[in-house]
Amino acid sequence: MSFVRTYTRPKVFGLIVVASLVVGALLGFLARRAGLDWLATALETIGGVFTDLLQVTVLPLIFTAIILGITSLRRLGGARTAARLGGKTVLWFATTSLIAVLIGIAVGRVVNPGAGISLQPDPAAVDRLAEREQGSWLSLLNGLVPDNLFAAFAEGEILQVVFVALAVGMACYALGERAEPFVRVNQAVFDIVQKALSWIIRLAPLGVLGLIGNAFANYGGDFVRPLLSLTAAVYVGTLLVLFGVYPLLLRFVGKVSPARFFGKAWTAIQFAFVSRSSGATLPLSRQTAVNLGVDPGYASFAVPLGTTTKMDGCAAVYPAVATIFITNLFGIQLGLVDYLLIVVVAVFGAIATAGVTGWFTMLTLTLSTLGLPPQVIATGIAVVYGIDPILDMIRTATNVTGQIAIPTWVARTEGLLDDEVLNTPSAPPLLDDAGTTHRPAATASA
Repeated sequence: MSFVRTYTRPKVFGLIVVASLVVGALLGFLARRAGLDWLATALETIGGVFTDLLQVTVLPLIFTAIILGITSLRRLGGARTAARLGGKTVLWFATTSLIAVLIGIAVGRVVNPGAGISLQPDPAAVDRLAEREQGSWLSLLNGLVPDNLFAAFAEGEILQVVFVALAVGMACYALGERAEPFVRVNQAVFDIVQKALSWIIRLAPLGVLGLIGNAFANYGGDFVRPLLSLTAAVYVGTLLVLFGVYPLLLRFVGKVSPARFFGKAWTAIQFAFVSRSSGATLPLSRQTAVNLGVDPGYASFAVPLGTTTKMDGCAAVYPAVATIFITNLFGIQLGLVDYLLIVVVAVFGAIATAGVTGWFTMLTLTLSTLGLPPQVIATGIAVVYGIDPILDMIRTATNVTGQIAIPTWVARTEGLLDDEVLNTPSAPPLLDDAGTTHRPAATASA
């Protein structure tokens, strides 16, 4: 027990995770250079199993957390306050998406990735991508409401689960005391999932070793020069948002020290980087917001909502940069109207990024909105498809940072940020010294 408690202390846990990153990178590099297929397979299996363990809990966590978050808003001052809080959250989601896409366009124009080159991707890859359903507003609306509630869970349709959870949560909010038995059941399920996650997260160093090792084993540094320019542009754009936009808004809107924020959020950001999944990072993200002093009820509403709709990396910076890259690749000139369309899609289309193919949906939605031929869209995506895991790391880290930061400064403006909690050192997300978890308010009367 003493080892476990030492292991879960913030500094020790952080050092172990960093060590796992280094060891995983070295093992992945060794597997690639020496052709050790068995080692690459082992690293892929370790990372995959750990991510699968987290993914299993994502849908029940999203469903119960949103319901508990909405019903707990009753104690924040009534329906008017809840509506104002939700509206302010969505407004900030859109505002930061606007800033992020403008940064993506600016960086894309300066770096100008893909200019003066002509790449021919694997024809088989082009055929496979051409067969995939491209993102569209019609398909988004058609897929929003599930035909069957249980199928939505079974098939992992995150956006449909969120839609149902919002509807059920609002119904529970309106029913008040009559919905208390159902709310208590959701609280019990939420607590069970959180407890399971507190055990799973102890395996994070091992999971990180497998994830980063697999990335190095499969992709390494073997990139053609034009794709390196795309990689550089994506990283510059997302890092400007990550370490420029968010710290400024935290400082001047949220009155929160950026150093304090990143000190508490770094474990979640780091895990998002190596796991490449906002959904898998959700438990860490929510608890990080609580550790930053955000009201647990509001955190349980805003963070899960942000996990499916707030993706500045995947839905704003990346589509802008990648669109410039692909149009440069085919010698297509973009005009002012085209850039305005990119902005509109980024600001209003982020909800379409729910699920593991969010980047694909947003990029195809952006390219099709510009009126590019299907062959150009498929070929362009085939070019970037091979290096997507490397790009997805920084995109996901940016997504998760925004999903934590925005509820933090919105909570400040609404008087829902506890400075005592904010300024108190905390254990890694989901874990305290006893290995227990924190929980949101259970009921409307809490």
